[in-house]
Amino acid sequence: MTNLRGSFVALPTPFTPDDKIDIKGFETLINRQIKYGTSQLFVLGSAGETTLLSIEEKKRIVHEVIKIADGRIPVFFGAAAATTDQSIEFARYCESEHADGVIFTVPPYVLIPQTAAFAHFDACMSAIGIPCGIYNNPSRLGVQVTPETIKKLSDKHPHFVVDKEAMGSVEQLVQVQRLCGNKVKIMCCDYPKYSIVLPTLAVGGTGTANIGGNIIPEEAALYSRPWTSMEIIEESRREYFKWFPLLQQLYTFSNPIVIKAALTILGLPGGHLRRPYQEYTGHHLTELEQLMGEMGVIDKYGVRH
Repeated sequence: MTNLRGSFVALPTPFTPDDKIDIKGFETLINRQIKYGTSQLFVLGSAGETTLLSIEEKKRIVHEVIKIADGRIPVFFGAAAATTDQSIEFARYCESEHADGVIFTVPPYVLIPQTAAFAHFDACMSAIGIPCGIYNNPSRLGVQVTPETIKKLSDKHPHFVVDKEAMGSVEQLVQVQRLCGNKVKIMCCDYPKYSIVLPTLAVGGTGTANIGGNIIPEEAALYSRPWTSMEIIEESRREYFKWFPLLQQLYTFSNPIVIKAALTILGLPGGHLRRPYQEYTGHHLTELEQLMGEMGVIDKYGVRH
């Protein structure tokens, strides 16, 4: 758990038609990720509609997903919450269930300074002993975690192992890598508007924390590998360029709206979206299905009923 690398896929939360957690759906999605070479899974992130789940639902998901994974693939869980104490409580629950790791964020909406961000993460990390990381996503959370703050946390907490970066700044990537070295693995989002996948790997990042792997898991695993040879570099660039148009489609709207629509097109569990999200319909859905057909995604990954 201290050497995260490759494709770190952020799973959506599948729901049944009556809006309950679809545990069998989780099993199908997890088994598929293992089959196609995904390295790690991230559950209860923004792609998992985590803010729309009750604490009881979150705890059930942790309990059941750990049983499903059964040590076959590492699973980290999002421990984001509205307060530091709530984050700590949930992270401790994940640890008690023998989760492989947890990911913390700054609490949403509070717009805290760096001193408070450090104090928040420091308290959260100090409360547990399992591997942990941070998710730096200022577009959703309103606060950037600076490289200097990340270094302070890295110096203090040996079990702080991964920095999930979701901001359009190569400077951020360079500074985190320069200051932290290999103590903290940088894994970036695959948002096309940022396009930081190749820069992350180029500066020494070890992979991607992605949503594209939900739809093209084998291909995402290929372009997410650390750059350890010219052959891997060339294949990574080739695969990423090839699948870039699909990533653009998958990010047409905020996660997990399009991901769930794409899973439905493939006949895979995903289920509807919880309100206030709206279902993906109309010409956008038609364009998505057409592109998935043209690129061979439906032929390769579609489930025949």
